[in-house]
Amino acid sequence: MAGLRMGQGVLRRKPIEHIEETEAGGGLSRSLGLWQLTAIGVGGIIGAGIFSLAGAVANGTAGPAVLISFLIAGVASAAAAFSYAEFAGMIPKAGSAYTYGYVVLGELTGWFIGWDLLLEYTAIVAVVAIGISGYFGFLVEEMGAQLPAWMMGAPGTGDGHKVDLFAAVLCLFIAYLLTLGIKNAARFEMVVVVLKVLVVLVVIAVGFFHIDTGNYDPFFPYGVSGAFTGAATVFFAVFGYDAMSTAAEESKDAQRHMPKAILYSLAISMVLYVLACLVLTGMQSYTEVDPESGFSTAFKSVGLSGLADIIAVGAIIGILTVMFTFMLGCTRVWFSMSRDGLLPKWFAKTHETRHVPTRVTWIVGIASAAIAGFLPIGEAAELTNIGILLAFVVVCVAVIVLRYKRPDLPRTFRCPGMPFVPAIGVVFSLWLITFLQWQTWARFAVWFGLGLVVYFGYSYRKSELAKAERDAVE
Repeated sequence: MAGLRMGQGVLRRKPIEHIEETEAGGGLSRSLGLWQLTAIGVGGIIGAGIFSLAGAVANGTAGPAVLISFLIAGVASAAAAFSYAEFAGMIPKAGSAYTYGYVVLGELTGWFIGWDLLLEYTAIVAVVAIGISGYFGFLVEEMGAQLPAWMMGAPGTGDGHKVDLFAAVLCLFIAYLLTLGIKNAARFEMVVVVLKVLVVLVVIAVGFFHIDTGNYDPFFPYGVSGAFTGAATVFFAVFGYDAMSTAAEESKDAQRHMPKAILYSLAISMVLYVLACLVLTGMQSYTEVDPESGFSTAFKSVGLSGLADIIAVGAIIGILTVMFTFMLGCTRVWFSMSRDGLLPKWFAKTHETRHVPTRVTWIVGIASAAIAGFLPIGEAAELTNIGILLAFVVVCVAVIVLRYKRPDLPRTFRCPGMPFVPAIGVVFSLWLITFLQWQTWARFAVWFGLGLVVYFGYSYRKSELAKAERDAVE
């Protein structure tokens, strides 16, 4: 650690030149190739956006202009994606936005982002699991079966509901997969992503022949503002690549592959989103689109009940990959923060042979299962979005700062249109934050306050950089 150039206190930064040295022996193994990384990114992006959010936003917020909502969210996300790609090529380490913030803007900023992402990613896993339960319920009804009411939803979501058992078990299943080792888990992810993309392509291809262009009129039934409001909602569905970037330390050639995987995954996903939205709102009037299982009910409405069931199965399988990506992201951020000393080192312990942080994986799995099992989807969803948007702001600002402070650093990918493209990411992210409800801000304030207590009570003194400062003085 000798020779590190560090700032003082909360502004001390992790020097890029020494990042490999300071993080040597972390225990993660590099085994992911370009297309495995891309699959993880696509797995994180495509899921709830197509199978759930598209129908919900079309029905009650934007109408056919849900297509515009996705495009707006896509532009904002792409601006941030370019910034993530530049950092991923320079800093191929676990932690993503947490690590980038720590390196460029200082320890407190890095802590703030990492701490917030722990809650956000865990909540997203839970929200997606609850969303899958909606399709599970659709299948159960289609088969004429009836499960006990107590296991069909969180308290307050229906008569007799005690726990969303299916959603909770799914969270634990994903945690189990991640403890098997990143190579085995990534193989599962690759297979499921391929199946999911095939289902989406079938939806688009078959649905194209059942489009009634009259359903596109009016295109803006809720006004242009409805499309913009919808963008704030569907943004939840277009940022999976940021969680994927937390796996940089497990990539075979992260400096070359990570930037490509980030951009490929977003491009593939946006094309599929746009085509799927055209089909959904073309098959049914936006007023008749089911907010919970839009595509299944749309195909059922045109006499294709068999395909509707296949879509429901595909949705359940496909949305699993979203859970996989965000739980992976949460555990890698936690692992990285613990290895840096900002959280107890006990959490950074990896399995001796599988080389994955099993301790934090099971903690995140159990926490997400509890949220999914006992909170209604609305309350769980209120824990998401704000942290991701703030992470985007930090990354976009940091890439501008570092480009001008350290133009000499080798970059395998350079964000185009500097500084305008990252600035677009900042403006869009801050603008989308204004659409979030006050309850989201309240929960964020509580979590942030708790984080400050942990940081100044523990992390400020225990971090590796703090120890290095004390050693340098002695």
